[in-house]
Amino acid sequence: MQEFFMDYGLWLLIALLVIIGVIFLLSGRNRAGEPAAPVETKKPAAPVAAPPVADPAEPAAPGPVAAAPISAQPAAPASPGDADDLLKLKGVGPKLNALLLDLGVTRYAQIAGWSDADIAAIDARLGNFKGRPVRDQWIDQAKYLAAGDLAGFEAKYGKI
Repeated sequence: MQEFFMDYGLWLLIALLVIIGVIFLLSGRNRAGEPAAPVETKKPAAPVAAPPVADPAEPAAPGPVAAAPISAQPAAPASPGDADDLLKLKGVGPKLNALLLDLGVTRYAQIAGWSDADIAAIDARLGNFKGRPVRDQWIDQAKYLAAGDLAGFEAKYGKI
């Protein structure tokens, strides 16, 4: 028996590796051949009116918490001529810029004034770009750009 493995062991090992490789490739094809899940594109909902203020003496009702409305949105929709160039923000490309405009975000001052609740509300509607406002430090970038401090912006985030 030992002679058999000494003579044919290398060939058996190579055959085993080939079989494992074929199985791996075939299992990968099944996953790649499956149709991808359809991507849903949702239109953003109309701005939500502010909820009524609860009496602090009343205990909060248990249950799910509704998303806070985005308070940093303009009172009246800004015309395209009034919009800032959001592409100057590091991490914002053409697709994300279009998504932000659809969500009503048009000015650096809006982004600079976002609270944690505003970030959470916007982030929930960014789809594949979720997490970008925090990761790319949009609020800090927007503060520089809203103030017109291009030198400070470029010193911290690089050339525009």
